[in-house]
Amino acid sequence: MIPRAHMAVFVLTLSLLRPAVVAAQHVHVESAPEVVQVPPAAPLPSFIPVPTDADRAAAFPDVGDHEVHGTSVHSLVLFDRLEWQSDGIANALAIEARGWVGGDLNRLWFRTDGTGTEGRTDAATAEVFYGRAFARWWDVVAGVRQDVEPGPARTWAAVGLQGLAPYWFEVDATAYVGESWKTQLHLSTDYDLLLTNRLILQPSAALDAFGKADPERHIGAGLSSVEAGFRVRYEVRREFAPYAGVVWQWRTGDTADLARAAGDPVSDTRVVIGARVWF
Repeated sequence: MIPRAHMAVFVLTLSLLRPAVVAAQHVHVESAPEVVQVPPAAPLPSFIPVPTDADRAAAFPDVGDHEVHGTSVHSLVLFDRLEWQSDGIANALAIEARGWVGGDLNRLWFRTDGTGTEGRTDAATAEVFYGRAFARWWDVVAGVRQDVEPGPARTWAAVGLQGLAPYWFEVDATAYVGESWKTQLHLSTDYDLLLTNRLILQPSAALDAFGKADPERHIGAGLSSVEAGFRVRYEVRREFAPYAGVVWQWRTGDTADLARAAGDPVSDTRVVIGARVWF
């Protein structure tokens, strides 16, 4: 028999040791991470050459010194239309060109267009503008225009917008003020529809409206003329693309009345063949 005093001491000792035993059971012992031995990389096969400085230079060539909004000067000349036209009765030659010289923000622009029939100039204009980019795809322009034909020469002050509208429509909107406060508004747009990477359908439309009549030039007040058409071009190179198409022209309002009085047609349909060139 165990004496009662010894039993009491044993029970007391267990009661004192119980919290330590329970705490020891909850201690999380982290094992040391296993060391993974990585074998050394195998040498490259002998048939793979070691890259040289020349190889690195060829892989990452210098892209040029043109800095965004920098001071470098660039230029573009675009003959959008160099074409022969025929309405089944008479043949005509037409030209429409534009270009610019300058930097990313400030440019000097020019535009010119004209038509001639049987060695006679039917219409000819020339324009010079200062242009300033105010958005990613848009320029505001201001300058002068000189009309040579038809009728007496006219000089106009001009201001307008040109650029790329949503859905990739090229837009040109220009207002003009001439002598005796004659005014004109010209709107034009075209769109390049890629049939293939090189075959492109280009529909276009344009209209002109005048604030005052100019009988000497056979122009009435209000909406004067509307033109619509399409051209299909093939880009042999991006800089050279022959094309063919059809153009419809209408005189409207008072201008149509003046044309009838002079014995001129009010509407016209022409087949066109030409080339688009830029450099």
